[in-house]
Amino acid sequence: MDDIDSNKAMSGAAAQEWRADAPLIELRDITKRFVQGGVAVEVLHDISLTILEGEFVAIMGASGSGKTTLMNIIGCMAQPTSGEYRLMGADVSHLYADALAALRRDTFGFIFQRYNLLGNASALENVEVPAIYTGLAKEPRQSRARDLLTRLGLADHFDYRPGHLSGGQQQRVSIARALMNGGRVILADEPTGALDSASGGEVMALLHELHREGHTIILITHDPKVAAEAERLVRIADGRITENPGPAAASRQRLEPATDASRDATTASPLLLDIRSSIRTALRALQASPVRTFLTLLGVMIGVGSVVAMLAFGNGARQEVLAQIASLGTNLLLVKPGAPGVRGAASQITTLVPADATAIANLPNVLYAVPQIIGGVTARYGNVAYSTTLTGTSAQFTAAENWPVDKGTFFTAAEEQSYAPVTVLGQTTARALFPAGLDPIGKFILINNTPLRVIGVLSPKGADQNGNDRDDVVVTPITTAQARIIGASSLRFITVEVRDVSQIEATQTAIRELLLKRHRILDFQVQNMTALLQNQAATQQTLTLMLGAVALISLIVGGFGVMNIMLVSVTERTREIGVRMAVGARKFHILLQFVTEALVVCGLGGIIGVTGGLLVAGGAALLGTAVVFTLPPVLLAFASAFITGLVFGYLPAKRAAGLDPVVALSTE
Repeated sequence: MDDIDSNKAMSGAAAQEWRADAPLIELRDITKRFVQGGVAVEVLHDISLTILEGEFVAIMGASGSGKTTLMNIIGCMAQPTSGEYRLMGADVSHLYADALAALRRDTFGFIFQRYNLLGNASALENVEVPAIYTGLAKEPRQSRARDLLTRLGLADHFDYRPGHLSGGQQQRVSIARALMNGGRVILADEPTGALDSASGGEVMALLHELHREGHTIILITHDPKVAAEAERLVRIADGRITENPGPAAASRQRLEPATDASRDATTASPLLLDIRSSIRTALRALQASPVRTFLTLLGVMIGVGSVVAMLAFGNGARQEVLAQIASLGTNLLLVKPGAPGVRGAASQITTLVPADATAIANLPNVLYAVPQIIGGVTARYGNVAYSTTLTGTSAQFTAAENWPVDKGTFFTAAEEQSYAPVTVLGQTTARALFPAGLDPIGKFILINNTPLRVIGVLSPKGADQNGNDRDDVVVTPITTAQARIIGASSLRFITVEVRDVSQIEATQTAIRELLLKRHRILDFQVQNMTALLQNQAATQQTLTLMLGAVALISLIVGGFGVMNIMLVSVTERTREIGVRMAVGARKFHILLQFVTEALVVCGLGGIIGVTGGLLVAGGAALLGTAVVFTLPPVLLAFASAFITGLVFGYLPAKRAAGLDPVVALSTE
């Protein structure tokens, strides 16, 4: 905004020094060259022209004579190659693009042969566009636009889009737009060329009325009849002025644009107004092409939804592992047979025996040392046979495993020592063997043809970190399992619970040294269960991040889709960009418009994607999948969508902002 403000200060100072009888527009030796195929082509040759305030001048010439190029230079749409152009006493021939845009916005009003209205905006919104770039607030802006349209006979057509207006009505909307910021100088390029004689006559009558009010009218035409209505005729041919009678000698009254007096009191933030306008334009573009809109949103929707769902699944799995850590306790060590790195089934390694558990139990800081043997068995009750897992262990099993009995009791140390034929069932095994409503306590079951009395049922435990059902088990005294059922003396593992967790590493070292003395060889492993499961949780977190990264990649792919669609949109709307530049939009305004449109697209895709991801994860949770919903992944996904819009919308927006207004307006 600093560039525009400095330019306004410059032009304002010039206007204060400018005398009413001095030329409003003064061209001195203006030339214009274009490079075509590497060859410089000069289309204007040493043009000198003076126009006073309030004149009605017609510049007439055949097609290709250079009259439109001359109009573009006068209207600050293009810069001369050489020469001097003074506007209200200030030299504007070499101003930068944004300063020229400010002059177009505040001084000139353009009326085009093909109207150049925004096709997806109403008549009222088309008229408002120039005032948006001045920062005029909504209420006074709309009020002035309504007044102008009413004055031009379109009071009942405020909400009509150009496609529903006749040619004459569209040209009147174009005239109202030219007057929105005051229209000190009206540049009319073949204003009647696309109209029938009646509509053309109405437009010329309006131009005469504006001339009488003090507007300076510059009419570009090839039609002698139209040119004859001006008070002064300038002829141009082959880039040279061939007839120029000069301005009238009498000085003219200076025009004070209607909006100048109230603008300072009613301005809003131009940036905020432009963002609102860009959002409305983006929503209209989405509505105009629903199929393309869906394809544009699809990549963003999939990417954002994947981020939300994948992180919810990953966090759920991680939370499940942490829950298992909590259920096992934080004070456990696990002694397993076999040296570290030795391959083979654990059931085939016979290096641990119950006496090792007894020795470990006598170490300092050891609360329990619970031996366990495990084997597959068949349990029978009545006519029901069920394959399950048998765990032979000690009376401290429930305390060490943090696994209380749901009903009945657990066997005692005395029952363990006496080889008692008793068993405790897991929830899954109990349901499989006993019909609903039948209490298993006190019933006898056969385990591998050995009768055992059921004395208890364990509380539900759920699946382990590998997905195995821990409730699918029968538990017996280890002595009973060894002597009566399995017949093996070796242990699958020993669970050790320590008293002081802060000394767990020292206890782990003491167990290792004890077993080395007993076995005289390293044929065992001592693992810290908490550290092991924490490592698994860290691995799960890494996997979650990888899933999130994959989802982000799909979001990036969606971003490329957005960029491609935005590039297509820039191509399709090149003329619209030219129109906006003609009425005063700076490069920043065009850049902001297309970046905002990309953000709207990605923001909308982000909202749909977040909703879809939450629904997918919620559906999976209802089906039993571990899912954890947290706010950060949702915010991350939504922020990623906006960043995608910003990054991938910038290149198309920059391309749009870099267009030449003259070239953009001439695009079919």
